[in-house]
Amino acid sequence: MMKEETGRTDPPDSKESSGPSGSRRRIVLGGSLLILAGVGILMGIITAEALFTYPYSTAGNTISDLGSTWQPGDHVREPSATIFNTTMIVTGLMIAAGAVAIRKATDSRALTVATTLLGIFVFLVGIFPGNEINGSPDTSGVHPVVASLTFLIGGVAAILAGRAARPPFRYLSICLGAIALLALVLSGWLGDTRLGEGGIERWVAYPIVLWLVAFGAYLLGESK
Repeated sequence: MMKEETGRTDPPDSKESSGPSGSRRRIVLGGSLLILAGVGILMGIITAEALFTYPYSTAGNTISDLGSTWQPGDHVREPSATIFNTTMIVTGLMIAAGAVAIRKATDSRALTVATTLLGIFVFLVGIFPGNEINGSPDTSGVHPVVASLTFLIGGVAAILAGRAARPPFRYLSICLGAIALLALVLSGWLGDTRLGEGGIERWVAYPIVLWLVAFGAYLLGESK
């Protein structure tokens, strides 16, 4: 997956930051940012759920309910909303920065673009939380589109990473991406089951979050 493995050499007068050692530093930085972003998303969601000032159900409530006024009604629940939305903004920036850091270390331009877009869409989830103010849409029209694109591009990025990586991570990455995309396709039907709308959404979101951590760890291993 890494260009260092292709036998390509830099010109003798290249700066150190453009050579193998510079590439390794970028891989370490990018991998670390992806790991921290994945952990940050998971812990941010857990913290916002724990502090939600209203009965919260992982089956009946979506993840986005933590940061919006959608359920239960015209009311932002603090501190959960601030925790969740800030987490999305910060981790979105980390994912995009991580993708930029590794762009020259990967052989897949599509993977770099997809991972960067994932970061941008996660960032926008926090910017447009899906609020309704006094029954009138505020950011509620934008949020569903941004959230859907986040799930879609996250699954695609995981599959692209798998195609570019070496076994056994290749199979793990493709599997996580496929689970996320399959759950996204089936979410309309499975949302009416005992899993609920919130449960099936987590089947879409959490494989992507776990992939971020796994992909970051894979990159760190490749940097050695």
